[in-house]
Amino acid sequence: MTSTATVPQLKAATGATFLVFGINGLVFASWAARIPAVTEILHITAGQMGTLLLCLAVGSLIALPTAGFVVGRIGTANTVRSAGLVAAVAGVGVALSLMAASVPGTAIALFFFGIGVGLWDVSQNIEGADVEHRLGRTIMPQFHAAFSGGAFVGALIGAGLSTLGVGLPEHLLVIAAVVAVLTAVAPRYFLPHLPAETPAAGDADRGKAGSAWRDGRTLLIGVVVLGATLTEGAGNDWIAKAAVDGLGAEQSTGALLFAAFVLAMTAMRFFGGRAIDVYGRVAVLRASMAAATAGLCLFVFAGTIWLAAAGAVLWGVGAALAFPIGMSAAADDPRKAAARVSVVSTLGYIAFLAGPPLLGYLGDVTGIRTALLAIGIPIVVALVLAGAAKPLPAKPLPAK
Repeated sequence: MTSTATVPQLKAATGATFLVFGINGLVFASWAARIPAVTEILHITAGQMGTLLLCLAVGSLIALPTAGFVVGRIGTANTVRSAGLVAAVAGVGVALSLMAASVPGTAIALFFFGIGVGLWDVSQNIEGADVEHRLGRTIMPQFHAAFSGGAFVGALIGAGLSTLGVGLPEHLLVIAAVVAVLTAVAPRYFLPHLPAETPAAGDADRGKAGSAWRDGRTLLIGVVVLGATLTEGAGNDWIAKAAVDGLGAEQSTGALLFAAFVLAMTAMRFFGGRAIDVYGRVAVLRASMAAATAGLCLFVFAGTIWLAAAGAVLWGVGAALAFPIGMSAAADDPRKAAARVSVVSTLGYIAFLAGPPLLGYLGDVTGIRTALLAIGIPIVVALVLAGAAKPLPAKPLPAK
């Protein structure tokens, strides 16, 4: 819950939130872009690397449901600071473990890295939703575009350092230092927060995580976001591979199709907020899911690489806005935003982390391009349930 904010405070909070989202994306890509180096340093197989990645996922999935409680206790600024510190220390742990070629050490460090990233992700979305409420216009998609932009920069840095022969441990140590500094400094410009108040009679469960998990609207929004994140995650992980296996494309061409998907999604996030303000969340959400369905089908059934590229672009456009719309919808009531955003984030990231591997298993049976059709089911479900994102009637915030 926040107090009233001045125009300069809003501008500063907006900039700080952009920065925090961007650094989060930078961290994600700095690790993900150099995963092949991990397998080489530790001399492990792809399956063993999958187990290490599972350690990171487990850490995040433990942190996500508790993040709302943590934010409710210490505020978004202190949560980002704490989460950034945990992620930075864990990054140092990963670097030192890689220097020692220790698989157990890397696994433990990745587990705590996942905890830090999970807390960080929920708290930045809560702050972004608060800024959006105060501004009175849709800006959450642009915050998520900042994440995508940070990830793009991180991937370029990772590729460049790899080409220059800079080791992954040294890379991670620098990233950890950057994270520690920026996540300590940027949150001081977040919106001012009031201490938690004693709930009024009849509202005893206000803002608690347990009550959020029992709230029907929140769960429906979570299902919508689940479908959206599965759509995004499947595109991130499988577009390049599906183009190579299904169309006989070169690996470089598959990478270009993936780049087209990411670029389309990032651009839509930068410019889609205006469409939400004009046409409303529900209409844009339904149009997004329809575009994702059309793009997916075009990609899967395309007979040429150019049609597949068009499908990837349309798929990216459709996948772009649903997650930020879900975050905004979950935070409609600022008093319950922390708990509800935590719930929706948890449901979304379960799909984001678990969905693509399941598609991989299905792809072993049907071929990965055909297996992608399976995500059409949650996309259609998200389209049908899009009405859950309709804004709640505005409630006045308590005075400072």
